[in-house]
Amino acid sequence: MELPFYLNYNEFENHYYKNLEKWFEQYHNTNEIDYLKNLAELYAPYLYYSFANDRLQADASIQIKDCFFPNHDKIGISFCNQCENGKPTHAVKGMNHIFEWKTISMMEYAQHILDKINRHLLKNNVNLDDKTIIDYVNHYEVITSREGAGYCVNYNQHQSTIPFLKAYLPYFGRTVDMVKYREFLFSIVQIAEFIDHKLKSVQNFENMIYTKLKAEAKFKVHMNHQFLTICN
Repeated sequence: MELPFYLNYNEFENHYYKNLEKWFEQYHNTNEIDYLKNLAELYAPYLYYSFANDRLQADASIQIKDCFFPNHDKIGISFCNQCENGKPTHAVKGMNHIFEWKTISMMEYAQHILDKINRHLLKNNVNLDDKTIIDYVNHYEVITSREGAGYCVNYNQHQSTIPFLKAYLPYFGRTVDMVKYREFLFSIVQIAEFIDHKLKSVQNFENMIYTKLKAEAKFKVHMNHQFLTICN
């Protein structure tokens, strides 16, 4: 079962039991804890643990390669050797590509994907009579296409963003909704707290989003401390 992804807390809460019922219909040998564990995995990537506040906070961002050729006209160049999932692409002879990792918001990432889809539709004269933007959100050729310099989407990494993109991207149009995105940033913590409250009520603390993200944050701090100790 593909769990629905909600950008709004009220919608998530109002559909919780209806979706749980569908979950039981499909998975007979399961329980609500299994359902909650899957929900936790779905929403955790958009959160982080704040040491300062001792709570979860929104972090809807993604790391992506920004590829470019220095000192060259970037328009129309095929570039970025081995940029896509280890599969080599062909760069212009004599030109060495450069890339840097950038952290961008999921709104910017969604707009980038939307632009790719709309370019494909325009280039191929596709009429959206029977399909919508959402039908192309995981189209391999569309998602991995590159024109000149710019963000290089990793298709494997892209898979984790599909639930969010299906909920956020418009069915038709060229621009993402900023208001809808701000609503998501406000709601994601509430959604996580709802999931954690349910898990806490049955004393399933180890699967709480708060517990897992706090442990991950502590591990990162520890590893950084170890690294600095070695360097010094």
